Amino acid sequence: MKTKSNLERVLEAEQFAVTGELGPPQSADPEVIRRKAKILKGNVDAFNVTDGQTAVVRMASWAACLIGKEEGLDPIVQMTCRDRNRIALQMDVLGIAALGINNMLCLTGDHQKFGNHPMAKGVYDVDSIQLVKMVKDMRDEKKFQCGDEMAVEPRLFIGAAANPFADPFEFRVVRLAKKVAAGADFIQTQIIYNVDKFAEWMKMVRDRGLHERVKILAGVAPIKSVGVAQYMKTRVPGMDVPDSIIARLQGVPKEQVSKEGIQLCIDIINQVREIEGVAGIHLMAIEWEEAVPEIVESAGLLPRPKFTP
Repeated sequence: MKTKSNLERVLEAEQFAVTGELGPPQSADPEVIRRKAKILKGNVDAFNVTDGQTAVVRMASWAACLIGKEEGLDPIVQMTCRDRNRIALQMDVLGIAALGINNMLCLTGDHQKFGNHPMAKGVYDVDSIQLVKMVKDMRDEKKFQCGDEMAVEPRLFIGAAANPFADPFEFRVVRLAKKVAAGADFIQTQIIYNVDKFAEWMKMVRDRGLHERVKILAGVAPIKSVGVAQYMKTRVPGMDVPDSIIARLQGVPKEQVSKEGIQLCIDIINQVREIEGVAGIHLMAIEWEEAVPEIVESAGLLPRPKFTP
């Protein structure tokens, strides 16, 4: 019998889903995860743990997910193709399923040159689309990529990422369609600050009928300072931060910028909720988890739906 994650149940019931993000520590300290998990509990339906984001060494995603699971949360393990070949990836897929982790987000991974070990060898044996297909075949066909069969399959709700803002813009939906065809059950998008462009992307998604085949969670995040907004606008590839956002943050006293950044996130949530085909939000407040309860409550997203195990 298939074990359904809490996230899968929420989306299956057509409830507006809320997922969060938890950044693992650059240490072996489990209390960092426990503290953040306690903040997220009751405010999100599931939480992601990043897998060596920006190619910096941190606690393994699966291990942090397990600690969060012990705190009563539904984990989404992230798995990148940067550090593992197809043998290691499939081994980890079996491992997380055996540990009772039922959600997985398939990513290509940030290039190692951006991290703290730039001389490390990148693997990239498969890409994120191939990883989605590999996990789907393991789950639905009980087969490894080589064709060998397995006795007990990994029952995973399979996710992938999408960036509506990267160039070329017209290709973004084509890439999404490939991930859906490969077997993605849900999609989490890049952080949205340009709502008009996101709405344009969603129209292209609906034109292809993709919103009926996959659950799309719109990425949102609060902004702590004007400097952070400017950094994302000029230095982070694939981010689209309109000048109007920076002007809005510059228009309030310095001590109120973080509060305005939270309100901005709430406003964007309210806007994307009205876009047809959006099944939920993915709230990314890494190292600012304390803002999550206020954002979720102010956006009218509490209480979260409950399902019996």
